[in-house]
Amino acid sequence: MLRRLIEISLIALLCTACHSASTSQSFSELYLPRHAKGFVIEYDSLRRCEVLRIRNPYQSSRQYEQVVALNSNTERIAVLSSSFAAMLEAIGEEERIVGVSGVQYIVSPAIRQRIDEQKIVEIGHESSMRFEVLKSLDVDVVLLYGLYGEDTSLTSKLQQLDIPYVYIGDYTESTPLGKAEWCVAIAALCQCRERGEEYFRTIEERYERLRDSIRQSMQGRPRPQVMLNMPYRDTWFMPPTESYFVRLIEDGGGEYLYRQNQSRESVPISIEEALLIAHRADVWLNVGQCNTLDELRQTLPRFADVKAIKNRRIYNNNRRQGISGGSDFWESGAVRPDVVLNDIAKLLCNDDCDEELYYYKQLR
Repeated sequence: MLRRLIEISLIALLCTACHSASTSQSFSELYLPRHAKGFVIEYDSLRRCEVLRIRNPYQSSRQYEQVVALNSNTERIAVLSSSFAAMLEAIGEEERIVGVSGVQYIVSPAIRQRIDEQKIVEIGHESSMRFEVLKSLDVDVVLLYGLYGEDTSLTSKLQQLDIPYVYIGDYTESTPLGKAEWCVAIAALCQCRERGEEYFRTIEERYERLRDSIRQSMQGRPRPQVMLNMPYRDTWFMPPTESYFVRLIEDGGGEYLYRQNQSRESVPISIEEALLIAHRADVWLNVGQCNTLDELRQTLPRFADVKAIKNRRIYNNNRRQGISGGSDFWESGAVRPDVVLNDIAKLLCNDDCDEELYYYKQLR
């Protein structure tokens, strides 16, 4: 018990957020990511330990920094995102997971089996976190994500309960490889950084080899024009040009139609503007909950005559779903950008490739 209390105190202290971007001369770089912008792994000569330094892990202009010591055990982990669970599985550490937010949406067979065996339990969401469950699980760390800033009501309660937490900012990355490289940060938390580096290096090589092959094959050829998304609660959001999914489209041989958004965040557009864009699109991706062309036409009757619908070039990223509708695209797809890119390249350049796709399916 004494050892456990010491570990909790150490990690809780070093997981405290620092709202300053200043660095000390006591830190030297051990792993500088090649694609990710939100973390670096260093050696702290004063504390004589490796540390994970995380910067701005959410979409906000406010500066945030978190420094986490990597010399303590993290055998029991709770995650607020299925992509974090996929990262742990990718490096062979899924057995460390004891709590998940949204267990019903997990797709991975290996993790689902642990859920069925009650080795992994539901911990709730940010606004309805089951703190008593987290405390009873005796977790070593909770992996959090933030949308627009630190959720102080959540982190204050975790600090009060002596439950360490770390913000993982993979979703803020502007490239698919940057997003996937966060598996190295999570591996470092599990004291197996080399394994994380090896996994990511393999994914990086596959992705870049495929991307280069696509570029060569597209030379001198027109790029398919791509429309994205569906209205969410009556608002149609379009991602910025510097986003990981737009990079997937470009690396896959396509051209994203909404070039006006130069910010870091998705922006809302009107249905009228979306209709004008959709009329120019050769291919339309990520159409929400629609599984057939008829569903899409019924949901958006004004779009029934757009070119992509007429030519049946509508694809959704929900081919691989769990029993409750969770999408593996948002789970394992986070650490398999090479497979996602292969899908994108095939559907952009071939209108009859449905059976060859892994994450995507063509609406019929």
